Parts: sequence; structure tokens; C-alpha cells
Amino acid sequence: MQKTVLNVEGMSCQHCVRSIEDAMKEIGATGIVDLANKTVTVTYDESKLTLEQVKEAIEEQGYDVRS
Repeated sequence: MQKTVLNVEGMSCQHCVRSIEDAMKEIGATGIVDLANKTVTVTYDESKLTLEQVKEAIEEQGYDVRS
């Protein structure tokens, strides 16, 4: 399992947290959102997903991934 921390712009509320966490579940990853630090800690199986796919799933929810 791969674990990475992404800087994500545009998150401001619990709705943001739910939409990102749900998007991670949909692709088979786990995302933990930290609104205060504007980060998402993502754990995923690198044999099934790429980091680029993880970033795309977040960006599809309307947020900007900065790392």
C-alpha cells in the first residue's frame, strides 16, 4: 500500500470532506481530509491505482491538487 499526502486547494467545509472521501472510496482508496492544513492523506494499492488517478478523482470533485 502506498501512502501520500496531497495539498488540495478549495476545501472549506464538511461537504468538501465528504465529497473527497467518497471519491477516494469509489476508486478503491482511502482519503483522510485535514481542512486546517488543506491536505488529503491518501492510502491506495499502487498495483491497482496510480497517483495520477488519485489526483484526477479529487480534481473531478472540483478541487485543485497542488502536489
